[in-house]
Amino acid sequence: MPAPTPQPGILDIDPYVPGESRLEEGQSARAGAARRVIKLSSNETPLGPSPAAVEAFRASASGLARYPDGSARALREAIGARFGLNPERIVCGAGSDELLNLLAAAYLGPGDEAIYTTHGFLVYRIAILAQGATPVIAEERDLTADVDAILAKVTARTRMVFLANPNNPTGTYLPGDAVRRLREGLPDAVLLVLDAAYADYVQRNDYEAGIELVATTDNTVMTRTFSKIHGLAALRLGWAYCPEAVADVLNRIRGPFNVSAPAIAAGAAAIGDGAHVARAVAHNATWLARVAQALEGLGLRVTPSVANFLLVHFPEAPGRDAAAADAFLRARGIILRRLEPYGLPHALRMTIGTGEENEAVIEALGAFMSGADGGKGAAAP
Repeated sequence: MPAPTPQPGILDIDPYVPGESRLEEGQSARAGAARRVIKLSSNETPLGPSPAAVEAFRASASGLARYPDGSARALREAIGARFGLNPERIVCGAGSDELLNLLAAAYLGPGDEAIYTTHGFLVYRIAILAQGATPVIAEERDLTADVDAILAKVTARTRMVFLANPNNPTGTYLPGDAVRRLREGLPDAVLLVLDAAYADYVQRNDYEAGIELVATTDNTVMTRTFSKIHGLAALRLGWAYCPEAVADVLNRIRGPFNVSAPAIAAGAAAIGDGAHVARAVAHNATWLARVAQALEGLGLRVTPSVANFLLVHFPEAPGRDAAAADAFLRARGIILRRLEPYGLPHALRMTIGTGEENEAVIEALGAFMSGADGGKGAAAP
């Protein structure tokens, strides 16, 4: 009997591998040594969630036997109040990943093409292939999305463009006028998806997350997440601001209860705690610059970033490359993000952590670059 056959494109998907959260057995420099792991591999906030969000999450425990509000109205209204948006044009999901996949499911199929940039978020390729569509890569310039390169890849089969702005894992961004030029250059039938997961961290006057573009066009969507600056990664919560017609389509195909009640409650509380977000922005701004300067002082090249992480480039020489640096850091209990799946084998991505964690990475990489400890490292405190 023949085995069930998956749809075209499914077996071409390389499963997404998230940033690691633990060390494998034998990776400690001192066997059995007690030390905490410094995890800076997943762009999580070092400040944790808002206390108001934690309290709302705990309060929701008494209602776990009941289904959540399928429309997530309280959350959509809280988001709308925060950004001045019509809640009817907001769709919530189990992380922005779900929303990206729903958009692909709604607007892509066999024979269609969707474009993303060279070092774009890996989920784009997965979402495209899962629908039997063809992923098309537009080359970047200096690790930054290139509007002209994207437009040059458009064909009669193009149905969607994914643009991470700021981009992960590079930390680079396109200013608002460039994104508007991209939208104007795309055919009306092509949906532009602006993935603004790191928008809250950006402090550039020329940056726009995409709210105005969505409000003034019928073919642009902006996705956001609660996993980064709001510190709710464990709850899997995201949202999309859409044209009315796109919101209607997504609401037709999403699960009827795709967002849990604890996530709705915590998200509504988090989006309303502006003071907590401001503290996270200030912490990141201080340490992003400080860590970049320190690492460059060690002789490492760091791509300028507007997000909450840094792309750190290592020499290609054996013993001084990214793989060797990763092994050295792990021996000290420090986990950064390896980037081979992104086509960046000679770089590591470092999330901005607490002050203590950041200093530990700077010290460890200083030892690595100077050849201290014979490359073995020492257990972190």
